[in-house]
Amino acid sequence: MSGFEVIKAGVFTLVQDRGRYNYAHLGVTSAGSLDEYAALWAHKLLDNDINDNLLEIAFSNVELKSIGDTTISITGAYCEFFINGVLKPVWQSYNIKAGDTINIGKFTSGTRVYFAVKNGFTIKKEFGSNSTSIKDSLGGLSGNKLVNNDFLPFVDTKAIVKKRVREDLLPKYESELTLRVVLSYQESSFIKEEKEKFFNSSFTVTSDFNRMACKLKGEQIKSSLDGIVSEGISFGVIQIPKDGQPIILLKDRQTIGGYPKIGSVLSIDCFKLAQAKIGTVVRFEELNIEDSQNKIKSFYSNFF
Repeated sequence: MSGFEVIKAGVFTLVQDRGRYNYAHLGVTSAGSLDEYAALWAHKLLDNDINDNLLEIAFSNVELKSIGDTTISITGAYCEFFINGVLKPVWQSYNIKAGDTINIGKFTSGTRVYFAVKNGFTIKKEFGSNSTSIKDSLGGLSGNKLVNNDFLPFVDTKAIVKKRVREDLLPKYESELTLRVVLSYQESSFIKEEKEKFFNSSFTVTSDFNRMACKLKGEQIKSSLDGIVSEGISFGVIQIPKDGQPIILLKDRQTIGGYPKIGSVLSIDCFKLAQAKIGTVVRFEELNIEDSQNKIKSFYSNFF
């Protein structure tokens, strides 16, 4: 069988796709690629279906050996990327032959690398998705991160024309981010002065940042609500807990939550946040619902 032997799995390498939907009523999180911009480009470089799976690599020191012929692409964080020991640029596709080794070393900018193979890995879906959700023990190869000696099967393909992403479309992972926010239906629980403070302050990304959520540190934001009955929560929603420090919920969020919500970060801006490092400065900018919908439609029109 063709596939990749996982020689070194790295600290936190996951199989992901666009996520697992329509099961929140069972308490199953959506999961999915944290940075969809990079993941969708990885697939576009290979003419893959956008729902195919790929690897999300959060730390360096990953090594794979190919048992078969295929084409791969690598996007996301800028990193030291080697094929058979030769340094190669990222945000490109490459034809791979049986016996080739692939290494992903030090990250130079950004925090998550996306590694796709032509037509995706041939692994079984669970609840309609290959996305790994560790807390639900679903997806990937065993509902968990990759480990050494895992095997990622693929179907052999012939070499195809290599592609790379245009220079003007390559992301820059800055140390400061402006995230656009649509206010929530609970905005009235934040008085005018609190909302002004929220939009006029700078926050920093803390070490409480994982696939579930990103907690920020900065000015205390207060709500008149002393907690609410837990209710469904969405990707990008900004919860304000009692300590007043905003929490932005991401792909592995719980399905319900009981903190007041001041608004929701535009989903396509969450993809930028996914590549942020601890200490990144975050500011918020208000956006109305109509403009947010138009921006999301424009984003996905590049891939659908």
